[in-house]
Amino acid sequence: MNNQKLLEGNEVTTLAVKLCEVEMVAAYPITPSSSIVEKISELCAKGDIDCQFIHVESEHSAMASLIGAAMTGVRVFTATSSQGLALMHEMLHWAAGARLPIVIVNVNRALAPPWTIFCDHTDSLSQRDTGWMQVYCENNQEILDTIIQSYRISEQVGLPTMVNIDAFALSHTSEAVEVPKPETVREFLPLREAAFKLDIEDPHTFGSGTNPQFYMGIKYRHHLAMQKARTVIKSVNAEFVQTFNRQPDRQNGRPDAMIDTLKTEDAEVILVTAGSMSSNAKLAIMELRQKGVKVGLMRIRYFRPFPLEEVTRTLAKA
Repeated sequence: MNNQKLLEGNEVTTLAVKLCEVEMVAAYPITPSSSIVEKISELCAKGDIDCQFIHVESEHSAMASLIGAAMTGVRVFTATSSQGLALMHEMLHWAAGARLPIVIVNVNRALAPPWTIFCDHTDSLSQRDTGWMQVYCENNQEILDTIIQSYRISEQVGLPTMVNIDAFALSHTSEAVEVPKPETVREFLPLREAAFKLDIEDPHTFGSGTNPQFYMGIKYRHHLAMQKARTVIKSVNAEFVQTFNRQPDRQNGRPDAMIDTLKTEDAEVILVTAGSMSSNAKLAIMELRQKGVKVGLMRIRYFRPFPLEEVTRTLAKA
């Protein structure tokens, strides 16, 4: 039976890294994601997690280190926010273009100026076209579940995933979270087996030069992988629900792999949301419904790949 714990979003992230048996973390702390990598560093130092932790001088170096490690076939992770994610931008392209199944958590924080540490999605939305999958979490339970699923999905389609959680509303807020047993996670998410990796006994070249003819072919296969990810996301989510007995809360919405909807069937107005604000929006919708206002909600869970079919179908009559 799963244990239930009261955890902040950043604590949930650290726990997920341990459950997913991540083998290498490179990090440069930045508020409000700092406590994630600080706790992972502590676990590594104590030997509570079998993981190599690398302290680097910038977020750019953190992602560069993950790329190198991922090329050797290990499972990797980092966490960042805001200006830190922006500094990674060049290396985000490299990670996606190299088709590496890297998973990171971005604690959404507004970009300066003006300087602030509070939530805004501009940092992650600015990385829209880097070739990464992007998913936005509504609550702390979803953080845990999404990270576990993300490694499975990324390693299956060969694309990196950015898991986004709202600063403070989730990162520093405690919620009850069901924590699965490590052996159940291992069964759902076996250790990574890379098809191609840096190996002196079986040499391969990564990121070598090419001409436009082959470059466009490589980019087209990247596009096809992103399209395939839709099917993989749905199948992995369905298997996860069954394996971990995650029964969707139909009263407070109809969570799907790609989107989440509430009262959209007859809605004349539909609020489109992402992240933790969706919970407040659902409460407002239920109050408005009691007053006879036909309003519903559609929460974007995956922004990349974009759920075009689900969005079109949901919003068609509103």
